[in-house]
Amino acid sequence: MNLHLLSNQLGINQRIVQSVITLLEDGATVPFIARYRKEVTNSLDEVQIEAIETGRKQQLVLIKRKETILKAIQEQGKLDDKLKTLIGGCWDINQLEDIYLPFKKSRKTRADKAKEQGLEGLAKVISAQRNPNVKSAAKPFVKGSVKSVDDALQGARDIIAEWVSENPKSRQMIREMFTKHAQLNSKVVANKKEDAQVYRDYFAYSEKLSKCPSHRLLAVWRGEEEGFLRVSIDVDKERAFERLARYYIKSSGAAADQLELAIKDSLKRLIFPSLANEVKKEAKAKADKEAIKVFASNVRQLLLAPPIGEVAVLALDPGFRTGCKVAVIDANGELLFDTAIYPHPPQKQVAKATDEIKHLIRKYAVKHIAIGNGTAGRESYDFIKSLGLDLEVHLVNENGASIYSASKIARDEFPDKDITVRGAVSIGRRLKDPLAELVKIDPKSIGVGQYQHDVNQVLLKEELEKVVSSCVNAVGINLNTASPHVLQFVSGLGPKLAENIVNYRKDIGRFESRVQLKKVPRMGAKAFEQAAGFLRVRDGKNVLDNTGIHPERYAVVKQLLKKENITIEKAKSYKPDLKQYVSEAVGLPTLQDIWKELQKPGLDPRGEAVATEFSADIRSMTDLSEGMVLSAVVTNLTKFGAFVDLGIKEAALLHISEIVDKYISDPSEVLHLNQQIEVKVLSIDVDRKRVGVSMKAVDR
Repeated sequence: MNLHLLSNQLGINQRIVQSVITLLEDGATVPFIARYRKEVTNSLDEVQIEAIETGRKQQLVLIKRKETILKAIQEQGKLDDKLKTLIGGCWDINQLEDIYLPFKKSRKTRADKAKEQGLEGLAKVISAQRNPNVKSAAKPFVKGSVKSVDDALQGARDIIAEWVSENPKSRQMIREMFTKHAQLNSKVVANKKEDAQVYRDYFAYSEKLSKCPSHRLLAVWRGEEEGFLRVSIDVDKERAFERLARYYIKSSGAAADQLELAIKDSLKRLIFPSLANEVKKEAKAKADKEAIKVFASNVRQLLLAPPIGEVAVLALDPGFRTGCKVAVIDANGELLFDTAIYPHPPQKQVAKATDEIKHLIRKYAVKHIAIGNGTAGRESYDFIKSLGLDLEVHLVNENGASIYSASKIARDEFPDKDITVRGAVSIGRRLKDPLAELVKIDPKSIGVGQYQHDVNQVLLKEELEKVVSSCVNAVGINLNTASPHVLQFVSGLGPKLAENIVNYRKDIGRFESRVQLKKVPRMGAKAFEQAAGFLRVRDGKNVLDNTGIHPERYAVVKQLLKKENITIEKAKSYKPDLKQYVSEAVGLPTLQDIWKELQKPGLDPRGEAVATEFSADIRSMTDLSEGMVLSAVVTNLTKFGAFVDLGIKEAALLHISEIVDKYISDPSEVLHLNQQIEVKVLSIDVDRKRVGVSMKAVDR
């Protein structure tokens, strides 16, 4: 492994890179390393540690590819010490494949056929550019299947074209042109123009590939995939030829003319298609990475949205004809009661629905109402608000609720309830604790981000699993209430240990301390080390079990409090000189983390949820007019802007240029999901169901 290269790429000290890799190879998780091994990593955060892990994996893949290539060349009997050293010292996948290209033949080429005809000697004569009479030089090669001088010259050119294509220097010169100057072009497939209207921005589109943002790249390639667009990646062909000609042609005359023809053929037939595909693949990978990053950021924000907490909630899954499904959920998230009300047309049983809602609120001491934001969501919100109740009303993003409702998890939880009741429960639980509920759903179904179904699905899945794990461990999980779906994402656990914890909890009633985890079947020392600090025991025997302080540091806490002659309760307002407690085993970063936890034991880091507020007289697009200033909630963030909920069915686009007056490269620099903002309506397109809004124009 090339630690020096990895260190330079990441800008992280090589010694620290090595320390992180050692921890990872020893079974430590990224959240554990970031939280509890700061002295070893010089306080690297999760992103930096993930980057080291990603770089390590990429190098391991490259090393394995080298081994495969060396073996393949060895089997051909062509591996010498020079080539072995060249491959061993190569750490760029494209350059590695360039080196391997001459030995990588899956089918017989035109050059192979020409070599079989004995024309390699003529190709060498032409390439040497010393014989001014190439036709005369070609005559001795006219024999067998080579019927004429022209046939001989054509075969020689085929060989030269392949030599040019397989020369790493040739490929690198043209690769640099593609990297710096390639142009992305798209045009509509003529006979599909009417059906391709969603892609009309790309019917005659051209942009420098290196400048094209990820969302446009993914849109273009989706259009190509669906058969509506023809897409190409091009460079200046004349300039490319001139570069190679300067490199290969050192004379004038007939030999130079033959080389010129061979180089042009090499570019058109071999180099351009190969490098265009390579650059397209790299651009797609880059666009995927950007889109995955946006999606992961949005999922993180949703998972870390403030919870209502341990209170009773009344949840509505809205509907018109089929009515609104109502579920009352207790403080622990258990379903207490479910029914249906019909306050909307065609039934319009407003009085009966009102009586039912008020009865349930009184009976179950409900303080919060959660309403799904889908069909009939705004109408249901208005109905509840019209009742004048002294409680908070929240419109909850219900994306993915139907996925959960039909899942095995939901069927196992509520085997006797239909899909609509399960959906209402999910909406209510999302308000109570978004993290605990959303981990049950495939993150792709949550409905935030851009083009998540077009990107590399393996990478997307890996990244989202990292995000879920990071969020679960950042919050800290209640050991006595957490479901196995949440517990499996705790550092060091997994599905089986999570299930074992829940089963053991059923047997003993509840955990009184973290140390009891050691009695859970299959809970080894390493799993306990990795997981214990991220699990919380409320009202347990030891107050430290309800903090982010790891059990391995309890003795340090005890010593610190004893020397300062204070109790944990007094620690909240006490400021010791922590430097005097620094030791070889425990550094200042860990001591600072310990003291922060002592000052706020058991505090949920996610903050408090805020009730939704919308303009009362805006219910549909027809109620909008340009220039209106309205309340809005951010529901999705992309690289090109944000989508906001105005309280109508259609989401409005807040373009990145309309967020603030100063330049920003990403909407997330200013906005976050579920944020309540004010916007001014700029444009309304009823036919296309599009609304454009601005934040920066509100005060103008």
